[in-house]
Amino acid sequence: MIPYKTIIEIDRANKQPVYIQLTNQFIDLIKKQILPPKTKLPGSRTLSDLIGVHRKTVIACYEELTLQGWIESVPQKGTFVHKDIPMLQQQKWAEKKVTRDSNETGFDFKRNTLLDRKLPQDYTNDYMYVNDGVSDDRLAPTKELAVIYRKITNKKNTLKYINYGTTYGNPELRDTLVGYLNDTRGLNITRDNILIIRGSQMGMYLTSQLLIENQDYIIVGETNYSSADTTFEFAKAKLLRVKVDENGLDTAAIEKLCKKYTIKTVYTTPHHHHPTTVTLSAQRRMHLLNLAKTYRFAILEDDYDYDFHYNHAPILPLASHDKHGNVVYIGSICKTVAPVYRVGYLIASKDFVDACAKLRRFIDRQGDAILELTFSNFIKEGSLDRHIKKVVRIYKERRDLFCDLLKQEMSGYISFEIPKGGMALWVTLNKKYSWDTVTEMAKQQKLIISEWQRYDMGNIKHNAIRIGFSCYNEVEAREFVRRFKKTMEAIDAKESFS
Repeated sequence: MIPYKTIIEIDRANKQPVYIQLTNQFIDLIKKQILPPKTKLPGSRTLSDLIGVHRKTVIACYEELTLQGWIESVPQKGTFVHKDIPMLQQQKWAEKKVTRDSNETGFDFKRNTLLDRKLPQDYTNDYMYVNDGVSDDRLAPTKELAVIYRKITNKKNTLKYINYGTTYGNPELRDTLVGYLNDTRGLNITRDNILIIRGSQMGMYLTSQLLIENQDYIIVGETNYSSADTTFEFAKAKLLRVKVDENGLDTAAIEKLCKKYTIKTVYTTPHHHHPTTVTLSAQRRMHLLNLAKTYRFAILEDDYDYDFHYNHAPILPLASHDKHGNVVYIGSICKTVAPVYRVGYLIASKDFVDACAKLRRFIDRQGDAILELTFSNFIKEGSLDRHIKKVVRIYKERRDLFCDLLKQEMSGYISFEIPKGGMALWVTLNKKYSWDTVTEMAKQQKLIISEWQRYDMGNIKHNAIRIGFSCYNEVEAREFVRRFKKTMEAIDAKESFS
């Protein structure tokens, strides 16, 4: 006799309906073989008396168990655990009891170490992080965007955007970006040339999947954006690295490689090279475009930090000079406004945009049409331009202060060039020190430096990392430099003592 009265517990405070609680407990008893196949269950009156619930609750439970296939009713005989339920493999009593580890699967799957990253653990709010150069979220126009979003959602014709839509992105945003990018980037595109994406990384992934086959060659800088390297290697590309100097990628070295290998793609961040912040010179821009035409490779141009320039007007992208359909141009609004707004664009010839849209369908059916419509209005109202002007002024002041502080306090430890734009410095550590040592010692000053190795994917031992300045106000910048200096002084003191 099964002791239903003691093994079934009903929690009256639980928001889950009582008959569902009862159902789930019966399922658990069946799975554990406490109620094996063909076991006869008590009648609804009997069970309701035993466990103290209404008979209708038991009936509802039995109906649910029947619908799910756990039990079956045999006319004039009663209700039984279904005779054909396969039992889960049970552990033998002789075996040592092993607790299920929810961190490990019971099946094999592909693991790719390329995707592994040693991200920093969470620390309390009084820690400071060395970042890659990110926008200050306190400056994000969230209220203005919220007002536009509310206006859009209150309109009846917005309902058409709530259902499934085009994989190309919201048509209104595509049209708005066509005008905006033609005006600000010197492009000459139509709606057919633009795909709305979630950000530059999605554009990079789509492009690499369509361009690269196993062991195809792609050229990147000897210093390069590490996520781009990983994306290309994940697509099974072979990376060929060329030198990056004060004029950007060495296009003469690219030409030599083109004569030796069949190159599929050259990846570049020409406006502010990531990570070194240098700008690709006009001569090298034209040389690279000519090489692409001659050797029929794609140029994947990442519009990184385009809007943040302090010493001169922004240099027009390679895409604005492309006459032969060799450039795939990717960028995002999220870097300019705030990372949470996942809105970006991919610009290319129509046939390539169409192919990207087809592939996008199977990894991300479509974007957020309402958010995209919000940004369309945000741009058309001139709000994006006003926001850019505001933050450029603020970030320039922060760059100048940050550089002054580092020169005053850290000149014996580091060296750097003042960047003409962007949101970060390329900082070289004095060769007598290593970032490994600095990283460990910095933790004592509540300063976190994570993954510094990703700035040297080519393993050229340049001893430099990016240090972002744009997210620090004056007080925070001074505190950052104070902690950095304390770290270096602690290293000196330790070495002197030893």
